[in-house]
Amino acid sequence: MRAVLVTALCLAAGVIGLMAQARPGTLTIYYIDTEGGQSTLFVGPTAESLLVDTGNAGDRDLGRIVETLAAAGVTRIDHLWTTHYHGDHVGALLALAKQVPVMRFYDHGAPHPNDRIVSAAFLSAYDALSRGKRTIVAPGDKVRMTGLDITTVASANRYLRSNLPGGGSRNASCGVGPKDESAYIDPDNGDSAGFVLAYGRFRTIDLGDLTWNGELDLMCPTNRIGPVDLYLTSHHGLEKSGSPPLVHALRPRVAVMNNGTRKGGTPDAFRVLHESPGLEDLWQLHWSYNVGLDNAPAVFVANVEDAATVANALTAPAPAGRGGGPAAAHSPAYTITVTAQQDGTFTVTNPRNGFSKTYRPR
Repeated sequence: MRAVLVTALCLAAGVIGLMAQARPGTLTIYYIDTEGGQSTLFVGPTAESLLVDTGNAGDRDLGRIVETLAAAGVTRIDHLWTTHYHGDHVGALLALAKQVPVMRFYDHGAPHPNDRIVSAAFLSAYDALSRGKRTIVAPGDKVRMTGLDITTVASANRYLRSNLPGGGSRNASCGVGPKDESAYIDPDNGDSAGFVLAYGRFRTIDLGDLTWNGELDLMCPTNRIGPVDLYLTSHHGLEKSGSPPLVHALRPRVAVMNNGTRKGGTPDAFRVLHESPGLEDLWQLHWSYNVGLDNAPAVFVANVEDAATVANALTAPAPAGRGGGPAAAHSPAYTITVTAQQDGTFTVTNPRNGFSKTYRPR
């Protein structure tokens, strides 16, 4: 694993000009490519760091996370937030903690008792690693991070019942009914710990893999959260999540989809996003085989296949929704980066092509 760190640091030196380095007085967000998992790094205005989830197990995602930390100038993880205990969200956690010091851990507590894919071995190791440094969050709890306001809004199937600034109005999108989730073998998704983060007038939300019915519990009949500027799609853009009562009530200006090539990025998720009032742009970590020509314009997609592969996929597409496990490594793997100012201005950048777009306060 030491070799992974050395290699990653060398790679970081080469790509540092392409990545948005954290600057004093600025919030910088790095959406790391974990091939349909999640790992998101926040570097606050005083260089304090928050890492949300750690992608899949193995050197691929570990190397990408370490590379991003190095490029951002992060030498320790001040806050490590785990949304839930599935392998595409905690896979590299234990290995990462051996390379980079972690000062504080946050999670939703014990996994859902009916979940059959949570690793007991991981939980035992995590309990030992986080002992004395662990906070089990509940709705309304805050993460103390200088210059930022971070509020827990969901955790362990419990939801915020007070109003955040901008929230409190009746949610007109709540006519959509619940789904039958009884057959899900992975109910720890629904226990995901999620938060709203504000830096001055800029607001973003990360709900992990919170499922459709949990979104309804959070958002109906009252929209407790209010509008956000940037929405990280719930559950990688799968139709199990991303309900209209959530997405349309949040009214995001920008959505970032942490999908893989065949994991997430489903037609239903795209439809709900494109119908959301006020959405200006969708940015994707990957070109999705599941929607073909309906992907966002290429300048908004961080990682794409070569032209011949895309052409073949469009003429002989694979069955929608195929796959879901770790995919082969792309090299290099590009982030989507965001820099935000206190006045609400934020800029999203695709380091693959250098394309940036700035969104002024609304």
